[in-house]
Amino acid sequence: MNTGLKITAFTAALAAAFGAAYGVGNAVDPVSTEPAHAAHADHGAGAGHQDAAPGHGGGEGGHGETQAGGLQISEGGYTLDLETSRVKAGEETELSFTVRDEDGQPLTSYRTEHGKQLHLILASRDLAVYRHLHPKRGADGAWSVPVDLPAAGSYRVFADFVPAVKGAKPLTLGADLAAVGEYEPKALPEPSRTATVDGYTVTLDGSLRPGASGTLDLKVAKDGRPVTDLQPYLGAYGHLVALRAGDLAYLHVHPSGEPGDGATEPGPTVSFATTAPSSGSYRLFLDFKHDGKVRTAAFTVTADGTAKTREEAREEGDADTGHDDGTHQH
Repeated sequence: MNTGLKITAFTAALAAAFGAAYGVGNAVDPVSTEPAHAAHADHGAGAGHQDAAPGHGGGEGGHGETQAGGLQISEGGYTLDLETSRVKAGEETELSFTVRDEDGQPLTSYRTEHGKQLHLILASRDLAVYRHLHPKRGADGAWSVPVDLPAAGSYRVFADFVPAVKGAKPLTLGADLAAVGEYEPKALPEPSRTATVDGYTVTLDGSLRPGASGTLDLKVAKDGRPVTDLQPYLGAYGHLVALRAGDLAYLHVHPSGEPGDGATEPGPTVSFATTAPSSGSYRLFLDFKHDGKVRTAAFTVTADGTAKTREEAREEGDADTGHDDGTHQH
């Protein structure tokens, strides 16, 4: 794991809510309203991944275009074959898929990243539902995991993995999933510096800076007291997934440092080096583990057209801008 992490990937105007009701059909597996996690980027700047120290991986000095992941079903010779394309909202369904190579054969050799060979993220198009799952792979190379989508609508499935092939980079492939039923899209929550989940309050300090690296510090507290004994989860004290409003461009990064490195404290603050590719609205999902349970805190963040340091932001008085309701499901 590199010392600094750059999260770059999401921008873009909030997509206007989808239609009124989602048409007839089958439903997609249940996805919760809580954030989850995804693969990581310790092995290069693959689409949707960045694991470089500030000032690296996004162009000179941290500037330049950053590549978002999850927008394509095929990339680098690999294709996400989603065998379950529809599910029924409110009912548990087995979600099945296969990653195929350029010859159409199932990929059966993966590099283990933070304890898992593949990370699966499910998110609704309105970003109201988010889930991080760890499916199981059969001998035939097919993956499966039970899912239960809480509401009808359009969802995006992200498969985050690294092929166990020499020179392979992290990949994030995406495909659409439909959940049938009456559908009413939810508006993107207003930007906020705080989120609450299961009695925990997570405070966000820092700003997304289009085209330039910056730092996001997320401080975890419970009952008004800083949490200083966060537990390692998939090799880190926190995992952050960012989805761009509008097209759900995907980025998953991990914090600076790691448990047991002699320098990284187990809370209350988890820091990420980040870069937004452009101005726009983003939804951030932070996963952290405490008292044996993984929880997810979600934030809506706006990347302004002009990059600001945290000090500049404080001087301009744009610190706290409200409270996120922390409504998520795993």
